[in-house]
Amino acid sequence: MPNHYPLILAHGIARFDVITESMARRWKMTLWDMSRVFDRLHYFKGLQSFLRGQGFETYATTVGFADVVDTRAGQLAEQIKTILAQTGHAKVHIIGHSMGGLDGRQAIVDKGLAAHVASLTTIGTPHLGTSLAEVGLGLGGVQAIEALRPYLDLGGFRNLPRDVRRAFNERARHAEATNEVIYQVYASAQAPPHLFRPLHLAWQILHNLEGENDGLVPVTSQLWQNELVSNGGRVKPIRQRHFPFPADHLNQTGWWDLEELAGLRFWLREARRQKQDFEARVKAVYLQIAHDVQAL
Repeated sequence: MPNHYPLILAHGIARFDVITESMARRWKMTLWDMSRVFDRLHYFKGLQSFLRGQGFETYATTVGFADVVDTRAGQLAEQIKTILAQTGHAKVHIIGHSMGGLDGRQAIVDKGLAAHVASLTTIGTPHLGTSLAEVGLGLGGVQAIEALRPYLDLGGFRNLPRDVRRAFNERARHAEATNEVIYQVYASAQAPPHLFRPLHLAWQILHNLEGENDGLVPVTSQLWQNELVSNGGRVKPIRQRHFPFPADHLNQTGWWDLEELAGLRFWLREARRQKQDFEARVKAVYLQIAHDVQAL
């Protein structure tokens, strides 16, 4: 029996569509024009409208650009509680991409959402952290974060090293193993030349240090672990899934890039066809997630 709980799309760190949103408001676009622009250029490209069109009540939340996970988790929790109050639903299903998955986990453990979340699905989430963050912080990242603090909070990058995630995972283990939330993870990887070009250097660093990755997060980190064990020995499985096709960190939210054409002769018509086909395959993954969690 389907549970019909709403789907919540939770974005990752440094969401790029904030620029589009700002420009649209500056241009004083109508709400209709803004909705069309946001749908095409949204972080979850076209996915909210697609899922709604398939009959799923879907909401896209917005949290701090690159704030620490604790702050973002609190913001996510408040928005979900507002949605529940307005709709009368008892629970939601969270689909979190990248840091959005970490936000969801911390909101459940620390922000009172455990009783209000039926499932958490994470996509490309660095559950075990990423060595890329350690490299970046070690090469002046810490100093940059401090220098920009008066203007922009980038503290969230400090939540991504492996030791930081390890500490949270251990602290949250018992609560996650004993709550009623169902956890599932999706992982993907892609390598050059099909990888989004700005991610090539990051991919190489991660490949050397941690192996297969999506350009920002190692597959091992995306997969988290196969089970959670409470202090009393209760075992809860974590459902581990893989994208059915190669996808980098950008692709995971519906975005196609020209690197997907690598090795093919470039024609505008072919590019358009490849783009439409790729976006349809990503939408199919999200549709499968929606059907799966509604059947829990």
